[in-house]
Amino acid sequence: MRHGVAHRKLGRVTEHRIALLRNQAQALLRHERIQTTLPKAKELRPYVERIISIAKRSLVTDGTDEERRIRRMNAERLVARDVADKKVVTKLFDTLAPRFVERPGGYTRVLKLGHRRGDAAEVAQIELVGSEFDPNAGTAEAGETAEQPTGLRGRARAAVKKLQDEGAPTGEDKPKRARKSAKKAE
Repeated sequence: MRHGVAHRKLGRVTEHRIALLRNQAQALLRHERIQTTLPKAKELRPYVERIISIAKRSLVTDGTDEERRIRRMNAERLVARDVADKKVVTKLFDTLAPRFVERPGGYTRVLKLGHRRGDAAEVAQIELVGSEFDPNAGTAEAGETAEQPTGLRGRARAAVKKLQDEGAPTGEDKPKRARKSAKKAE
């Protein structure tokens, strides 16, 4: 019987499970969105929310400057037990925790993505609330929607086009293979 047993074992021994949760929590706080299996995402959710709550408690503004500094230092030590990367801890306290000051909980969202092709495991995406997908975030210009070539053929076509734009040799100056592909394109 499993009465009163709270967490999933995830098919791992305790040390491995704790290391898994720490690594995934660190990745989630760094990238604000990760993709994993559904049981792992469901286990990660309370783990990360506890870490964010600790960071959020350190932002209380009452007390003297010394008391606030000590409160933050203690909270950073508590979080550093679970998150080894100092840059991630700094990001948590400087950008993520202030984002959730007014929010009473529920800092993460789990989205089901379907089944993985290889082993049919149910895959989910876990993300921090407020870090919704922005398709124009990676491009330098919002109006620019140049589609990147995919696959071997697409990359090859892009390379040929780039060579043609740069003034590559035409006709008989081209190698035999390039002449064949030019005939097919016509």
